[in-house]
Amino acid sequence: MSATLASPPRPPRVLPGFSLSLGFTVSYLSLLVLIPLAAVALRAAGQPLESFWQAAASPRVLASYRLSFGMALAAAAINSVFGLLLAWSLTRYRFPGKRLVDALVDLPFALPTAVAGIALTALYAGNGWLGQYLEPLGVKVAFGPLGVLVALVFIGLPFVVRTVQPVLEDLESELEEAAACLGARRWQIFRHVILPTLQPALLTGFALAFARAVGEYGSVIFIAGNVPMVSEITPLMIISKLEQFDYAGAAAIASVMLAASFLLLLAINGLQFWSARRHGRAGAAR
Repeated sequence: MSATLASPPRPPRVLPGFSLSLGFTVSYLSLLVLIPLAAVALRAAGQPLESFWQAAASPRVLASYRLSFGMALAAAAINSVFGLLLAWSLTRYRFPGKRLVDALVDLPFALPTAVAGIALTALYAGNGWLGQYLEPLGVKVAFGPLGVLVALVFIGLPFVVRTVQPVLEDLESELEEAAACLGARRWQIFRHVILPTLQPALLTGFALAFARAVGEYGSVIFIAGNVPMVSEITPLMIISKLEQFDYAGAAAIASVMLAASFLLLLAINGLQFWSARRHGRAGAAR
């Protein structure tokens, strides 16, 4: 009887137990992420409030905050739209050069950021291939805020495409066919059938593209022009403080940027959790 009631032996596990795995994870995360971030926060908190405010809230630094976060949000929004269209084309259609386009999507991952910045500057400068036609029309891309947006869109597009593409590949076409048989139009099918499934992946891609754009430096400084109060990004302000050996000022700016980025990403993740929970309840109710 005891042999009958005995639980079957557990299969051997490849990874170690939970306690050991958790210990390794926390130690690894602490060494690479938590301790450096805590050092920045402690260095910023160790200075008087007046000097902290003077370094982190000067008009020039505030202008860099507006440019960095504003352009990062705009670039992430643009990538969410066009990244979805590109992922849709790569998933649903066959066309000549499809594999080449699919490989080019990953180019910003492999390309050094400085090379990307020089290439974009050469392309959109006043004498560049595209800039020579845009500037006579009053559209100045290079050496201005618009150049920052172009660079951030370039480096953030793969995050949205590679996040949405697997979800589109796993999306069952029977749902779309059933909606079409019930008389739904294409826009209604996309809005009520496809978009709810893609929304968590889109929000994840948006968050990744935003996080990548906020801290971007190499591809932006070449095309931005770095004009004070106009096209200076916050990472450049931190580098400038470090070059002046003003480590406390650099830590103050970095801590503000860290806190703002964390709050924005927390809001995006909360929205993603709410969206997934809402659609999960809707699916269960059906």
